[in-house]
Amino acid sequence: MSDTNTLSHEICGILRDEILLQRYRSGERFPSERDLASRFDASRGAVREALSQLDQMGLIRSQPGGARIQSIDSASIAILGPLMVLNEFPDAELVDQFLQTFAALTSLSIKGAIEKADEAQLIQMTKMVVEMSRYANDFETMQPRMSLFHELISNITDNLVVRLIGNDLKAQFVEGMMQSGIKPMMNELSLEGFFKKLEISISKKDGAMAADAFDQHFEELRRATKLAIQTREQELSLKTA
Repeated sequence: MSDTNTLSHEICGILRDEILLQRYRSGERFPSERDLASRFDASRGAVREALSQLDQMGLIRSQPGGARIQSIDSASIAILGPLMVLNEFPDAELVDQFLQTFAALTSLSIKGAIEKADEAQLIQMTKMVVEMSRYANDFETMQPRMSLFHELISNITDNLVVRLIGNDLKAQFVEGMMQSGIKPMMNELSLEGFFKKLEISISKKDGAMAADAFDQHFEELRRATKLAIQTREQELSLKTA
């Protein structure tokens, strides 16, 4: 990546966060290329590329007379990750919306994958579930294995739309949680039950049963994540008290 591209990404990141923090109102005219170039001591080319990135995110709209701020509601999915880690700890409601949406996509994918999978793919799925169950109580170790499992079922269903949306949500959620130091502590018995039910559903080639297993798992994960965020918030409050 060239120095210009690196600088444009840095400028874009700063401006993106300022927009997400609502330092500019929707409909307001954004600073000009000249003003931004002066502020960041950068070339007009670097600033222009940064503005192009913001435009692609849907945060600004370039038009004759200068760019204007757009409503966050009209932005692309690319802002979700940055929005989630904008403050010292994630917004609990936004994280819960992440999990609800990803849960729906996962249930759809696992049901389709099991119903569509051949014998070799079913065996591979079972092996991965058994492997994940060994690290059930270690979020950081289990998470990469869960990501590989999601990738497998996405490949089996071959639903490009679900795969692209799911990949984006998954990447942004996991990265955001890791950056924030949020580690949901799941109930051990619940995790054992989840992996066992998932393993049985694969052996029976019962997609509906697998989807139900994931629905229950995400309900538990949502509760655990909410508690983890509250705990992290309390820890930070005590440090600043």
